[in-house]
Amino acid sequence: MDLDLRKLRYFVAVADHRHFGRAAERLHIAQPVLSRQIRAFEKELGCALFVRTTRSVELTAAGRQLHEEARGLTASVEAALRRVRDADRGVQRLVIAFSPGLHVSEAIVAFTARHADLEVGLVPSRWWEGDAPLRDGRAHVGYLRRPFDTAGLRVVPVGREPRVACVPVTHRLARRAEVVSADLEGEPVLDAQRRRTSSVEEKFELIAAGHGVALVPLSVARSYPRPDLVHVPVTDAPPVETCLAVPEGGCEGLVADFVEVAATVLRQRAAAHAPRPAREHPGAP
Repeated sequence: MDLDLRKLRYFVAVADHRHFGRAAERLHIAQPVLSRQIRAFEKELGCALFVRTTRSVELTAAGRQLHEEARGLTASVEAALRRVRDADRGVQRLVIAFSPGLHVSEAIVAFTARHADLEVGLVPSRWWEGDAPLRDGRAHVGYLRRPFDTAGLRVVPVGREPRVACVPVTHRLARRAEVVSADLEGEPVLDAQRRRTSSVEEKFELIAAGHGVALVPLSVARSYPRPDLVHVPVTDAPPVETCLAVPEGGCEGLVADFVEVAATVLRQRAAAHAPRPAREHPGAP
């Protein structure tokens, strides 16, 4: 069969959101149209991709496999089309991926001061994607958090940041000045292995609704403040390492220049924004 990239993109949207209505909104199409396209796609593939009930939409085993494969396929196609358009326009572009909560703007300002004619693109790397934007061609360089697969990548350390427990404001640990990992035993933890979410916002929405807790880097907690959530330092949790990452063989020319500038700027920023011992949420005792 010929792969219909439009239907594949529709499938990814539903799989990301686990909801036909929200996926249709993201795609700017009517929900009945999306439902028909997904049913047609399942018929073409000869297998069910979703288990639908009146209350939920879950992936089948085939759907989970296609979801893993599809992200790379759709991202690679989109990146290739962008490069074709850039070549036609004679545009030089540097694309930077960045993990949630990490700010790369200061490095971009310093770099573009030297390369005024360069166009810079940004790719948000969702919290569970890690190095994927570098692997599938969406980005030339990433400002990322470990851990991720470093095989075939050149990695330049930038800094370290502590992790905090994100809990609802009504949670039993919400008024604690700090906790240890043992305090979270028995809590449902939202992470990539137990419950994957398509965005940090979705994860925090679930936590606020009482569907679990999460360990998140301090910069994420600071970047997504909410009155219904509390971020409590976890004193024995290992810090998260931040770094620049580039595919081996790709760290040359403009990419190498950016890595050199960004490493200096981001290390200085990490040192200047080192965490204070005080609590990082409103209303702390």
